[in-house]
Amino acid sequence: MLKQYETVFIATPVLSDSQMKEAVAKYTQLIKDNGGEIVYEEDWGLKQMAYTIQHKTSGFYYLIEFKANPEFINTLEVQYKRDERILRFLTVALDKDAIAYAEHRREMKNKKAAAPAPVEDEKASEAKAAKKELAEEIDAEIAENKED
Repeated sequence: MLKQYETVFIATPVLSDSQMKEAVAKYTQLIKDNGGEIVYEEDWGLKQMAYTIQHKTSGFYYLIEFKANPEFINTLEVQYKRDERILRFLTVALDKDAIAYAEHRREMKNKKAAAPAPVEDEKASEAKAAKKELAEEIDAEIAENKED
């Protein structure tokens, strides 16, 4: 029976983009090769850490949500430990409430990304027009003073 898990790992900040993508591909492929199914992936990017790890103050954070057999988790974590690119990792099993929350979080993120840009209200557009008009008047006055 497949259970749903979420794993976050922190990779060393000295990796290039291609090396980071290679590391992510390695773990997603490992999950798929062992009968798992990737539900969701999210790149959190380069972030400052709260404390230093191996003399590093930042790292690349990456989240993978997946379904797999419980026996596979040990294999995944052993691979994390063997990879010198990985500074820290955490894998947790998701219960039904955590799964519902993760789905809600994804939906909200998708809505936020798909939402149109906020429309300016009437006062803001009037203020912009007034500011532009004032700038044009100042430019015209400067041009007149230069001619004199």
